[in-house]
Amino acid sequence: MKAALVGAEGELLHRARRPTGRERGPEAVTAAVLDFAAELRAHGLSAFGEPALAAGVAVPGIVDDARGVAAYSANLGWRDVPLRALLSERLGGVPVALGHDVRTGGLAEGRIGAGRGADRFLFVPLGTGIAGAIGIDGRVEAGAHGFAGEIGHVVVRPGGVDCPCGQRGCLERYASASAVGHAWAAALGDPEADAAADCARAVAAGDTRAREVWQAAVDALADGLVTALTLLDPRTLIIGGGLAEAGPTLFDPLHEALRARVTFQKLPEVVPAGLGDNAGCLGAGLLAWDLHAAAVRPPADPPSPALPAPGMSAASAVPPVRDTTDSSEVTT
Repeated sequence: MKAALVGAEGELLHRARRPTGRERGPEAVTAAVLDFAAELRAHGLSAFGEPALAAGVAVPGIVDDARGVAAYSANLGWRDVPLRALLSERLGGVPVALGHDVRTGGLAEGRIGAGRGADRFLFVPLGTGIAGAIGIDGRVEAGAHGFAGEIGHVVVRPGGVDCPCGQRGCLERYASASAVGHAWAAALGDPEADAAADCARAVAAGDTRAREVWQAAVDALADGLVTALTLLDPRTLIIGGGLAEAGPTLFDPLHEALRARVTFQKLPEVVPAGLGDNAGCLGAGLLAWDLHAAAVRPPADPPSPALPAPGMSAASAVPPVRDTTDSSEVTT
């Protein structure tokens, strides 16, 4: 779990982290999140003289942001946890925003990170799995049912490796950090050598087996990304997660593979993520600030009698918020 105090402009004022403790069961994880958030609020009060105005929390799995419910997470064992209500109660009634971890990280990358200024972007973190966040004009699209951006489950190798989602040949089974680590261990015949970072270092050193493993992952990733580019036409493609830390070892062959695959599509600018593992914390803080801004926004003026316009109104500007007041967030 990562937690932070985030200022009005998205500045990181304080951060902390601790183990999720999922081995103790889903109820214990929920309790740990609530305790962590309460401690963070207390730190903000002590350090800045006033408590956080709002809180944001980003969680993995299936999220019902409208109801504030963490609907399902295989990793945490959660089902229908009313996290927003629980957090608000624990934090003295402050408003709480709930979001999906990858979409929340994408929100931060789009507003204050590598995608800043782009009207359309796609954020794809390559970690244990692969997901995506679709950015449109400063917000992130969740989809009709909360599943938008699940690029890791685009089938790139039909009939291939079984995926826990029930399909075969999904992108994340070939191009995630865990997939690269498993393939590298198999190539070496050493189950203990299961680290994508080791494979990346071997690629940079010119190891032939490592290059074969790496190129297979890059080819699969390019196949999945071209499908996404064809559907979404983003202006900027942001690649994050553990594999992106390989730098040119990843980005040079990926650029080449994408250029070889596009035909009529417009190749977007491909950039590494800029916020690292702070993206989720910062994004949750931005969700909290958005929620606070909506709460303090004055009601719209009624239509002018001289110019009746049913259904149309003008909203006043949001009053400025002092930088010394912070909104807390927790991401798991």
